[in-house]
Amino acid sequence: MTEVNPPQAEKLPAPLIQEMEEAISHYPISKRSASLPLLHLWQNHFGYIDDSGIQWIAAKLELTPINILELVTFYPWFRQQAPGKTIIRVCRTLSCSLAGSDAVHESLCRAAKIDPEAAKHSHGGLPTSEDGEYSIEFVECLASCGTAPVCLVNDDLYENVTPENAAELLKSAIRNPQSKI
Repeated sequence: MTEVNPPQAEKLPAPLIQEMEEAISHYPISKRSASLPLLHLWQNHFGYIDDSGIQWIAAKLELTPINILELVTFYPWFRQQAPGKTIIRVCRTLSCSLAGSDAVHESLCRAAKIDPEAAKHSHGGLPTSEDGEYSIEFVECLASCGTAPVCLVNDDLYENVTPENAAELLKSAIRNPQSKI
């Protein structure tokens, strides 16, 4: 049975609203310029941006919802679906690609029971394991070319990741989010 969550806009805490008001105040000539900062604040709080978030931000900035939706769907960092508890980002730029990041990505997907092909072509949400534990995506440079291939697991950088130790990376991330493989 699929759990239906109430719209995020119904759960806006006062501190988040204050933070958004502060962000808007930095753009006195055009509130529209606060669109990206508000989207980042929203996603940082909720983990993703649902339809109620798009509606709320549009109303707050006196815009139409399509003005906000076009940003959410254009920028790959924004998500419209809840990600897994652990988000794994695999670098795919030149150094990491040459060092085997495609194989690392595929191995991570297999270990998390995520279709590797779906994970390569997702938009609007991150491919997430059925148990909701993991989301895996390719990203551009993670600025550690000398230790390629690298992955970012939530906020922790893992270097010299191989297809062989990818499954251990998943277990390590669950046991102790701060540990390194």
